[in-house]
Amino acid sequence: MTTASTTSTGLGPLLRRLTGDEKHGPSAFSTLDVIWVLYDRILRVDPDRPDAPDRDRFLLSKGHGPAAYYAVLAAKGFIPETWLDDLAGPESRLGHHPDRLLVPGVEIGSGSLGHGLGLGVGSALGLRAQGLTQPRVYVLLGDAELDEGANHEAIAYAGAIGLSNLTVIVIDNQSASHGWSGGIASRFTVNGWTATDVNGRDRDAIEAALRGHQANRPHVVVARVETKEG
Repeated sequence: MTTASTTSTGLGPLLRRLTGDEKHGPSAFSTLDVIWVLYDRILRVDPDRPDAPDRDRFLLSKGHGPAAYYAVLAAKGFIPETWLDDLAGPESRLGHHPDRLLVPGVEIGSGSLGHGLGLGVGSALGLRAQGLTQPRVYVLLGDAELDEGANHEAIAYAGAIGLSNLTVIVIDNQSASHGWSGGIASRFTVNGWTATDVNGRDRDAIEAALRGHQANRPHVVVARVETKEG
């Protein structure tokens, strides 16, 4: 998994330590640049205070193939680099889906696809109810997750109430079974969201898109990457 993206971020050596989940290598690589930009440039998080109330929240709904996520967490000091040597081993904290009870900095335990956005909406509402206006919730989805009806309910609800502290990133590797007239972004904009479509390998463009939200509307970034093979 050594590419221009991994070498320019310094993640190549960390990713090479993660073995045993080659089946989901493409899923992991598809998220790499977005997750790196989030942790390197966007998220207000502190590895020394991973549960700080005023932190931003990052929810990885696209939880299968989490190698890139683990590598970034190690690079940013949330977990020891040595943990990467035992992905999904019998004593490992790093499973084939991240577990919030085992991995510092992980906000949700993922599993069945399609649940992360609903949890993100709930997290954003919870922050609003507590009067915490600075923290922002970021949810990373795969394009195929949008086939799940629960996501359409979450999209419609967040738009209807103007959930402005919520940003969704959709990794578009054209793996969805069903298309959508007007493209992925239209699923959100028809419900009152703002949207930006970017090259999912252009880190400067990703950063600009993530900062492009408005004060009274939820925001989505569609990050286009290579088409999934097979």
